[in-house]
Amino acid sequence: MTFEELRWFVVVAECEHVTAAAERLHVSQSALSRALARVQADVGVPLFDRDGRRLRLNRYGRLYLEHARRALGQLEAGRAALAQATGAGGGTVVLAFLHTFGTWLVPALLRSFAAVHPQVTLELTQDSASALLTALRDGSADLVLTSPRPDDPAIAWQTLTSEPLRLAVPPAHPLAGRRRVRLAEVADERFVAMKPAYGIRGMTDELCAAAGFTPQIAFEGDDIATLRGLVEAGLGVALLPPPHAGGTEQARPATPHLRVADRGAARQLGLAWHADRWRAPAVEAFRAFVVAEGGAIAAAGAA
Repeated sequence: MTFEELRWFVVVAECEHVTAAAERLHVSQSALSRALARVQADVGVPLFDRDGRRLRLNRYGRLYLEHARRALGQLEAGRAALAQATGAGGGTVVLAFLHTFGTWLVPALLRSFAAVHPQVTLELTQDSASALLTALRDGSADLVLTSPRPDDPAIAWQTLTSEPLRLAVPPAHPLAGRRRVRLAEVADERFVAMKPAYGIRGMTDELCAAAGFTPQIAFEGDDIATLRGLVEAGLGVALLPPPHAGGTEQARPATPHLRVADRGAARQLGLAWHADRWRAPAVEAFRAFVVAEGGAIAAAGAA
């Protein structure tokens, strides 16, 4: 049974006459009769009783008509929702991003985008790098702002900026007065770090391995601000992105953030999308905007 056949059944039920229903639907009587036969064959019971030249719903037909109308209403509501979500003048974009982008990069992008596309609605969600890529692959997110660059040929990528990683140390730490440090100098220190699902944790492990040691993890968390607080409290050191003047996140004044001399102590920030998936006009508008303007906006926020 098709959508059209179900709609035709409802019209015949309302007209109670094949000829009148066929004229209303602008179809032939024979095509309409065949469609009604398929509907009744599909449900397995007759839905009409013939009364001379008229067709009247029997008790099975009256029962089925309620559900048919409800189903058609839901399908039409779905069509309307899709039209709203994909409309060129408006529509909805599902954007997922790392927690660390929520205080500076995402607000700056949204403000700038809204100035030129005020009718587009952004639905936002935060998560770890691995969860963001899962959402992108299964279609629950249209676009993601993440780091580092995904290692997946199906995922397209636009780098927006690169930000250095800093070594945050407690205020009374022997290195606190230094401006620059090599990670080998803290090989024996305890680290506070993000959980393994986060991209910055993978970078921490890789940089420490390149420096010749495995970090001793004293705490694993989900939030950069928490890690900064624990560093200030003396629980350990941490490799963290710098605080951003353009956002609400600020370094704790007493917590030194030292430059890291090791090669590769920086992360790429960028926009990712599924390369082969169709994008609604609103999604494409946001993607194109970020590709064109996001680099400058990110660089300004990272300064």
